[in-house]
This record gives sequence, structure tokens and C-alpha cells, in this order.
Amino acid sequence: MLVTREDDGGLCWLTLNRPDKLNALTVELFRELRGHVEALKKDETVGCVVLRGAGKCFSAGHDLNDILGEQPPSRGWHSETLRLMEKLPQPVIAAVHGHCYTGGLEVALAADFILASDTARFSDTHAKWAFTPIWGMSQRLPRRVGIATAKRLMFTAETVGAEEALRMRLCEAVFPDAGFFAEVEAFARRILANSPFSHAANKRLIEATDMDPLDAGLQWEVMETEGVGPDVKARLAVFGKK
Repeated sequence: MLVTREDDGGLCWLTLNRPDKLNALTVELFRELRGHVEALKKDETVGCVVLRGAGKCFSAGHDLNDILGEQPPSRGWHSETLRLMEKLPQPVIAAVHGHCYTGGLEVALAADFILASDTARFSDTHAKWAFTPIWGMSQRLPRRVGIATAKRLMFTAETVGAEEALRMRLCEAVFPDAGFFAEVEAFARRILANSPFSHAANKRLIEATDMDPLDAGLQWEVMETEGVGPDVKARLAVFGKK
């Protein structure tokens, strides 16, 4: 299996599983990732998803041999797969250690959060090889770090470490590599403690109004509110007992 799934008390761990190839991305790996994403969309037992890499790193990027090998089912298929992951009702965390380069970074950017080990290294090398992005780099990277910083990363193809990535808001937190996945799980458990109804509704609100003028977004929030979730009474009852 090129992408494995492990569920643990509402938390789903998806692992890119080509450690001998530094989790380089292929059509077949994406096909397995897409299958997991489509299953998770319908799985109400999962409240949070963590995507990580097996072995030494998250992902060294698109397998260059794959570019000349098996072709995707359709134009834009890789991008569509990441969009499906991005629109999951569950919050998605990309847990990055070691290399997170180019296609690997595009995968991580489709998560709601990027949490980094202090060993993490980020880079966009499209320009190094005379490529242009088609998996979302030109759209998600500027939204996360700002246009000028995105241009810096895309035009220089430089590699930045975890602390620099945190400074430029490419990731949300940095943890020591020793115990990294335990820290990621603790972060995920804090998410799981709250309402999955609210998480899904909030993701839809943010998605629908991303980059809208503030007044338009405020109006959308009022008019399109999804109200309260089915777990509201139980949660308020617990609070009342404290």
C-alpha cells in the first residue's frame, strides 16, 4: 500500500508510504490517497485527519520518473484530488518532517494546518526544472504566506527550515523531532474535543467567503449560518454540571 490508513479514537492517520523513495508522489500513490479521501468524506466516525510521511520525510515531491511514466486519468486530476482533500468536512493536518518539496508542499498546502518538525525543510523547485505548477502552488502558497513571499519561494527555489517557515506563516507550529507525532496527536485531540458539526460548518463558511470583501462575508455568515449542531444539548449539559 502506498498510502496507509490507521484510525484511533476518531483520529485518522494517513501515511504516504514510499519511504525507500522519500515518499515521492506517483499517479498510483495519488489514486490511493484519493480513495481514502473519498471514504473519509462519508465517515462520521472520524473527526480529524493527519497526513504524514513514512520514514525520513513527508515527501520529496513528484517522482520525476512518474512524469514520463503513467499518465493521470484526466487533466487536472492531481489538483482535483487535493481539492477533494481540502474540502473534507474534517479538519486535516499535514504533519511534516524532513523534506517537503514542490509536489509534496502542494499536498501539504491542501491541508487546513501544517505542523512541522524542527527537521522540516520546505521548497518549491518548479522553476529549477522549467516546470509550472498544476497542483495548486500558485493559488494556495500566496494565500498562506502572501504574494511577495510566495514569489520569493517560487522564483528562488530556495529551501527554508522549520523556524523560517513558521516566521513566514507557512506552518502553524514547530515541535522537536523527538516526540513530534505525539505533539501532532495532542494538537489533533484538542480539535477532536470540540464539535465536528462546528468544524465542518466553519470550514464551509471560510471556504465560501475566502478573499471576499468583509461586508459581503459578514452578510454571508448571517444569512448562511447552519445554526447549532445535534450535539449542542449534550455539550451544554456537560458544561452545566461543572
